[in-house]
Amino acid sequence: MARIGRFDPHDTHDPHTGGISRRSVLQGAAAVGVLGYGTRDGAAAPLAPATSQVSTPMTTYIGTATSRVDGRDKVTGAARYAGEYSAPDLAHASIVMATIAKGRIKKIDTSEAHNVAGVLAVLTHDNRPPMADNDKAYKDDVAPDEGSPYRPLYDGEIKFNGQPVALVLAEDFETATYAASLVRVDYDEEPPVTDLEQQLRNTVALDPPAKPRGDAAKAFAASDVRHDAGYSVPIEHHNPMELFASTAVWQDGKLTVYDKTQGVQNVQRYLCSVFEAKPDEIRVMSPFMGGGFGSGLRPQYQVVLAVLGARALKRSVRLVLTRQQMYMVGYRPGMVQRIQLGAKPDGTLNAITHDATTVTSRYEDFHRNETTWSGLLYKSETASYTHKLAHLDLPTSCDMRAPSAATGVYALESAMDELAVALKMDPLELRLKCYSDRDQINGLPFSSKNLRECYSQGADAFGWSKRNPEPRSMRDGNDLVGWGMATGVWEALQVPITVRITLTANGHAEVACATSDIGTGTYTIMAQVAADMLGLPIDDITIKLGDSTLPQSPVEGGSWIAASVSNGIVTTSNAVRDELLKMSQAMPDSPLKGAKDDDVVLANGAIASRKNPRSTIPIAEAMRHAGVDRITQEKATEFANDGKHAHNTHAAIFAEVKIDEQLGVIRVTRLVSAVAAGRVLNRKTARSQVMGGAIWGMGMALHEETLIDHRFGRVMNANIAEYHVPVNADVHDVEVIFVDEQDDIVNPMGIKGLGEIGIVGVPAAIANAIYHATGKRVRDLPITLDKLTREA
Repeated sequence: MARIGRFDPHDTHDPHTGGISRRSVLQGAAAVGVLGYGTRDGAAAPLAPATSQVSTPMTTYIGTATSRVDGRDKVTGAARYAGEYSAPDLAHASIVMATIAKGRIKKIDTSEAHNVAGVLAVLTHDNRPPMADNDKAYKDDVAPDEGSPYRPLYDGEIKFNGQPVALVLAEDFETATYAASLVRVDYDEEPPVTDLEQQLRNTVALDPPAKPRGDAAKAFAASDVRHDAGYSVPIEHHNPMELFASTAVWQDGKLTVYDKTQGVQNVQRYLCSVFEAKPDEIRVMSPFMGGGFGSGLRPQYQVVLAVLGARALKRSVRLVLTRQQMYMVGYRPGMVQRIQLGAKPDGTLNAITHDATTVTSRYEDFHRNETTWSGLLYKSETASYTHKLAHLDLPTSCDMRAPSAATGVYALESAMDELAVALKMDPLELRLKCYSDRDQINGLPFSSKNLRECYSQGADAFGWSKRNPEPRSMRDGNDLVGWGMATGVWEALQVPITVRITLTANGHAEVACATSDIGTGTYTIMAQVAADMLGLPIDDITIKLGDSTLPQSPVEGGSWIAASVSNGIVTTSNAVRDELLKMSQAMPDSPLKGAKDDDVVLANGAIASRKNPRSTIPIAEAMRHAGVDRITQEKATEFANDGKHAHNTHAAIFAEVKIDEQLGVIRVTRLVSAVAAGRVLNRKTARSQVMGGAIWGMGMALHEETLIDHRFGRVMNANIAEYHVPVNADVHDVEVIFVDEQDDIVNPMGIKGLGEIGIVGVPAAIANAIYHATGKRVRDLPITLDKLTREA
């Protein structure tokens, strides 16, 4: 059975030596496990296509709708998350939060809290254990380049409302929570600024995101048709199902920290740096994560506080944030954007200018590139891009699914729709007119770009040809019907990674890497690729991940882990194959004598010649003859960038809305997303990813908005009752189409990643559909019925 590592807190042995069996549901025709991929010297490189003549075919898992190998554990509760691990001496922690947004602590009175039975300690900046005293120690792998990272419980300065000012440690959760309510804090308060509109005159300009092309201002002024408008997106919060939590297990002065994170090695290095600890003194584990969406890329403050508590008590400590506290650990930055498009009467673009101002904290300069996405989609002789930061008295903003693209493409694709209206041109026709086969920013061709086919298949599936272009012209009873479309684009990224494989003579393989599965299906795709590359049933593959002691992996984000770890498995599998070939060739009368590494393949539990179907040696026999019961290989994989191609994923999104003409209630009744993203590893999990992104895009368009009381700098709707997200009743028909796209350049397996592309373009498609239904253009998200009825 396919296995995933499982930890028993009562077991003193290594938590990943055992495994849980499960039967994966496999769909796919039987085929030979011979794949035309390879790596040389640890660097990814394509091999010539291979065909096999092995007589007994085995199942090919890559590309099939394989069920999650960790699915049973998740639905039965066997999967343990960061806040569910225990220890015999476990203490519980609760945070006291600042009630102001800017100022300093004058005094903290903890006496009442100390008097509560069961309270073990109350930590403040005055009595906490030692921490590093320099900014560099708090810079994690994905921290902004500029600024001073937040230091939890370090001093008396208040940087944002809800900031931790004390940590109560007690024998149980209820006691800790109650005692925290008794801590009294006096402040020297200063007036905060948390309103982006108020700060627009005090922004800081960044270096231009890209080199301008020509004189865009002059070309815009001379254009026959011009569009100039502003678009805004509010602050949005991630709201994953799992709360941020850390359980720090103390054992003989060393810590094993179970943390909700998208990068265990990032957190481990960060903790060692903050607490000036040796690498073997802190181990970080995160075998399961209940949703991250970018919020777990950086270490969050609860992991520091849990370790502070454990070091203070010299015993284990668990800290789980409340839902309210989840609104103080990062967010999609609010922003205002301005786009100018100049065109000829036939739709040819003369000029594009895209300016953005985004929110960050006072102490760090977080930003992503909001403004250059047009250069990946549309031809224009001239273009210019600017980006400014607005520093507010809030926590630092952070990555949220498709950072910069979800927001920047919303503005761009809304503007393209408005230009199409001004030109009296079909929105799809305009995009095809302006279609670019090259990255306009860097002047490079794409390694693959099948966006035209996305447009074609998406439009056909949606029935776009039946659209009446006039606003308010389509009806269904009392409902106004609107059809809108937009384009999606994201980067196809890959990062250096290391994979270890141990193959045993009984035909079982263990695949290990420190990467994370944040709910996207990493366990499953790793098992699929390993099964095919090693020629084993998926039931005989065990996956280990989410442990800082495993081979190197960066954080999981940016849609880069699927491509990276899959190609990493190919690299290491080939090393296993090469070692088996040497063993096989050492056998008397070996049928594989003289064969080179690329002449053989692992299939059906044997090493076999690609050319001669009778030239096979069972793996067990080769290992037995060599006198070994296991083979272990650990290899690093890097991805060379030839600098000659742009690598991106693309999508075409079509949306139908129905709006009650009297009440203004908006329903998204149909969404079609046609995606070109290279080779799809698992059609079941891939569809789930794109569908989830599309639903989130619906949330951006219609629901999500963090509301702040600017008098106090406090989030007013810090709960999932008042912070609205789409629920089952909001979601109707969502169709996902995977457009075939072969990419032999991006990496040997032709994988691009699907985590982000599903959301990009969806908010604009819905906004454009709403305009088509009502004739009313709303440019500030979310689009709510009050905005539909307000005067222009």
